[in-house]
Amino acid sequence: MNSVSEPTTVRSVYVHAPFCARRCFYCDFAVQVRRQGGGEEWLDALAGELGAVETEATFRLADALETLYVGGGTPSLLGPEAMTGLARIMGPARVSAPELEWTAEANPESFTPEVAAGWRSAGVNRLSFGVQSFHPGALRWMGRLHGPEGAREAVRRARQAGFDNVSIDLIFGLPPDVGRSWRADLEEALDLEVDHVSLYGLTVEPETPLGRAVREGRAPSVDEEQYREEFLLAARMLAAAGFEHYEVSNFARPGRASRHNAVYWDGRPYLGLGNGAHSYAHPLRRWNLRDWSAYSRRATGGELPEDDRETVDPAQRRLERIWLALRTSSGLPMKELTERGRERVGGWQADGLADVSDGALRLTTEGWLLLDRLALELTDLPAG
Repeated sequence: MNSVSEPTTVRSVYVHAPFCARRCFYCDFAVQVRRQGGGEEWLDALAGELGAVETEATFRLADALETLYVGGGTPSLLGPEAMTGLARIMGPARVSAPELEWTAEANPESFTPEVAAGWRSAGVNRLSFGVQSFHPGALRWMGRLHGPEGAREAVRRARQAGFDNVSIDLIFGLPPDVGRSWRADLEEALDLEVDHVSLYGLTVEPETPLGRAVREGRAPSVDEEQYREEFLLAARMLAAAGFEHYEVSNFARPGRASRHNAVYWDGRPYLGLGNGAHSYAHPLRRWNLRDWSAYSRRATGGELPEDDRETVDPAQRRLERIWLALRTSSGLPMKELTERGRERVGGWQADGLADVSDGALRLTTEGWLLLDRLALELTDLPAG
């Protein structure tokens, strides 16, 4: 039985591309190691899953999507025709609105001129490159397959193919003995004149090669003070270069903030397709099987490849609302706080962790470093 009585119309879709040529040292994503190909297999599974979604009728795709995000994994491994095939499956009318934001992730080493041209022709209009670093030693330590020049060449190819909205990912908090200069990486990123930068602090997930190395004493855990200093340095340098720090991990040139990610932060409904993908339509949250083979078998057979689901209760929704709102520069309306909550905010202001203006509570850059703790302190908000 569905947790929602009527189909929920979704205007934003996430599609997971599972294949990677190599699993990175720190990676805990739902990926399948494969050097190349898999595009037709991927499209067949997505078509089967979408058919099952339509039959189940918990989610209904809008006639025109507002955002479409293809992440991974490494979508660029799927080749030049993958996005044309995805458009066919989604329905060409759904991905032809001029205001659609269609993002696809790519790794520099597999973003060939053919992929660039094929994706642009299909309608992709925003790219997100997994650059992570420009330092050769850091790239080797992470298990990346591209070198410093690969990232620069990928951005050049994107511009030549007509992409005017390009984002890159950078990772901070790497062990000092890797020898990477974080400042130099930020300067390299600014030299590329990209439109958007996403920052990711290194995290040690237990079941990754990095997690095992830390447990066995072969690698150090993340240094919290270094983590803090590098985050603050990035915020200062990117702001000075004209980027807006619009979300804890994201910086954009004016008008280039990710519209797809805002769907998650605002708590709007979305559909996830592919192994490990999540879908949400309040109060239902569900997620697909992570294992590619298990997912593919079920989806290709026209079955819903669901792994599990949950009903988000009022207390959980309240915590998520607070945490997601405080992630963004829009903040949380003060009218949603209790008297006790407003008193706490006064203390945060005194400590330089928050600002209050235009009726909204916003965390400072220092406050964003304590986001999880501060969000928990406001869980006494009234339900509703």
